[in-house]
Amino acid sequence: MAATRRASAKPNASKDELLAYYRDMLMIRRFEEKAGQLYGMGLIGGFCHLYIGQEAVVVGIEAATKEGDQRVTSYRDHGHMLACGMDPKGVMAELTGREGGYSRGKGGSMHMFSSEKKFYGGHGIVGAQVPIGAGLAFANWYRGNDNVSFAYFGDGAANQGQVYETFNIASLWKLPCIFVIENNQYAMGTSLKRGSSTPALYTRGEAFGIPGEPVDGMDVLAVKAAAEKAIAHCRAGEGPYILEMNTYRYRGHSMSDPAKYRTREEVQKMREERDPIDHVRDMLVAGELATEDELKGLDRETKAIVNEAAQFAQDSPEPGEAELWTDVYA
Repeated sequence: MAATRRASAKPNASKDELLAYYRDMLMIRRFEEKAGQLYGMGLIGGFCHLYIGQEAVVVGIEAATKEGDQRVTSYRDHGHMLACGMDPKGVMAELTGREGGYSRGKGGSMHMFSSEKKFYGGHGIVGAQVPIGAGLAFANWYRGNDNVSFAYFGDGAANQGQVYETFNIASLWKLPCIFVIENNQYAMGTSLKRGSSTPALYTRGEAFGIPGEPVDGMDVLAVKAAAEKAIAHCRAGEGPYILEMNTYRYRGHSMSDPAKYRTREEVQKMREERDPIDHVRDMLVAGELATEDELKGLDRETKAIVNEAAQFAQDSPEPGEAELWTDVYA
């Protein structure tokens, strides 16, 4: 398969950086595979949207951030949590509705938060997180710090009205917000070409004076470089920025989606030729920065961490009845 993949140019990153990106993406991939397995066993209920295939986006962006930067995203959120340093045990326990989870077992897949890691949630309402991201940016502007907020949303959400209301106010007030469009090509199941009159989503901010650019979202180094440029723009007080990450999800929209709107051959071709983890693996091996055995060892370590998280989740008790009356605001 390696012969059919992208040729790997000499990477503009150190060995340690590449290994860190490889490890972080592999953690997300193995975690999501385990989550899918637990869902199939009936241990995860409700909705479950996996991030498999899109790992380079969040890992590349997080590699460019600093302490204090914030992030908010949609319901496809497990990868974002892991990438910003949240504990796999707490994430998996929340997925299974257990007391040891980040929302004490009451939020599930789509409703987790961590004030410590500046992760302001996955949100189930399509596009609802975008104005929240701008609100975080407004707080940074008001306080006079140089923190940046990241508002992640998909190609389907790019057509929501609240997105454009947010673009307007963010540009008007020059808010330090980076709008990250994770364009995985199919939204819930409609291809971008069939669902958008302007498929170049990075241009959606032009009417508001917001610069944007398309990025290869399957290449973690390209993502990191684009994120650094956008972050510098925001920290300099130049206002918001749009990054369209052209990526691809291997699984359906959610675990209940058979994904019959695309062919198996299309998915397999992406896996073989464009996989973000294999791309970094090829750079490491071709550059003699790591051996196959070393990378296999990293995979074993990652699987062990994920298995430990899954066991922790299953051992953690379900929330007590008293939790029915806590955190109720309406």
